[in-house]
Amino acid sequence: MKIEDFNTIFFIGIAGTGMSAIAQYLQGTGKQVSGSDRYFTADANNRTKQQLEAEGICCYLQDGSGINQHTDLVVVSTAIEDTVIEVIKARELNIPILRRSEVLALITQSKKSIAVGGTSGKSTSSAMIFDILQYAGLQPSIISGAGLISIIREGKIGNAKVGAGEWLVIEADESDGSIVQYSPEIGLLLNIDKDHQEIDELIHLFETFKSNTKSTFISNQSNKLSCNVSRSKTFDFSTEGEIAGYMASDFEQNAYQIRFKVNQVPFQMNTLGKLNMENATAAIAVASTLGVSMEVASAALAKYEGIYRRHQLIGEKDGIILIDDYAHNPAKCAASIRACQPLSQKVIAWFQPHGYGPTRFLRKDFVTEISAALRPNDEIWMSEIFYAGGTAVKDISSNDLINDIQQLGKKAFFIEDRANLIDAIRGHFEASTVLLLMGARDPSLEQFSDQVWQQI
Repeated sequence: MKIEDFNTIFFIGIAGTGMSAIAQYLQGTGKQVSGSDRYFTADANNRTKQQLEAEGICCYLQDGSGINQHTDLVVVSTAIEDTVIEVIKARELNIPILRRSEVLALITQSKKSIAVGGTSGKSTSSAMIFDILQYAGLQPSIISGAGLISIIREGKIGNAKVGAGEWLVIEADESDGSIVQYSPEIGLLLNIDKDHQEIDELIHLFETFKSNTKSTFISNQSNKLSCNVSRSKTFDFSTEGEIAGYMASDFEQNAYQIRFKVNQVPFQMNTLGKLNMENATAAIAVASTLGVSMEVASAALAKYEGIYRRHQLIGEKDGIILIDDYAHNPAKCAASIRACQPLSQKVIAWFQPHGYGPTRFLRKDFVTEISAALRPNDEIWMSEIFYAGGTAVKDISSNDLINDIQQLGKKAFFIEDRANLIDAIRGHFEASTVLLLMGARDPSLEQFSDQVWQQI
């Protein structure tokens, strides 16, 4: 089976980030793409729907009307159940049904691919690799889990672009195990931290990812677990003094700008935190394997504009700096808090966990990592767990995590309804305070950051 075998493709759940990226990419390669989503309704405008339609992608209500005998492939996200009317109709018409990850695997077979794996930083590193290769004139393509600001400015969703070159950058997701389906020319492993699955299971997935990589496998030697996966690597990178082919050093952060060196070549970027030095070093290592010089990579990253909801600066008002971030696992939340600390003597972090199962699974890790990141003056606030539906057992609350953090002597507060957040924390603001919003999976978080900004 090849992606070239299909021309008329329908996506069920097309508004999802992963689905919309593949849909836009395939439309950009000349396919006839359409789709539906439960968030599309007849009586309300939907921004994602409008952006997809602007790309020539027909959007339908999730009522089966978009699928017919001319449809030769139906793509479903992991959230789509067999009882959805469109799945039933596709089967009645004997139309092949593939998962999103299976279609992405087919796409990677049609290009030279760079697959970015790891439990943190995939979207950011993918964007940096894309920017470097594009600046170097290689005209790459990208299928990402987040919108690149440089592409969003074109009026697009920003998570996909078709270039004329031979290289395609993709994210390889470990959360659903789909990372083992890809066989890229270049595989990149950023890190391994507990998220979604136990460490042993994650290591097994990433070892398979490494073995499936055709040419070059690149790993982070400053992350102990990813280091163990790839002892026989061809290239590697490090940010903490481990011996590696690409070594970052001399990190400095001044307000919203970071500076560092990789193999003694200076880099400067308009972003926050050591985590982005690590992401950048990974991108530099990948680009170097394709013959891009360090100097060209430095010039490209100096123009890097970031990606949507990854330490995105919303604005500064009356001494309050509002930053929105996608952080959602323990390591990411801690790193996000630390990245904001050079901006102010006080960080107030708000976090909305997603899913009762994941929160239960990571409870101890959330408490340990977040507590360790908080300075004496910093605070962590949490609202109730985001529930996306289903049959989850609701036997844990965000307040349980807050109580655990309080027991460790940290300033931690529970605010069940996030709509009351600003009223509750207003008295906690100091002359200069960073308010950091963290959370994922909830599509309304974008609107929430806008609401918070209006209320400050």
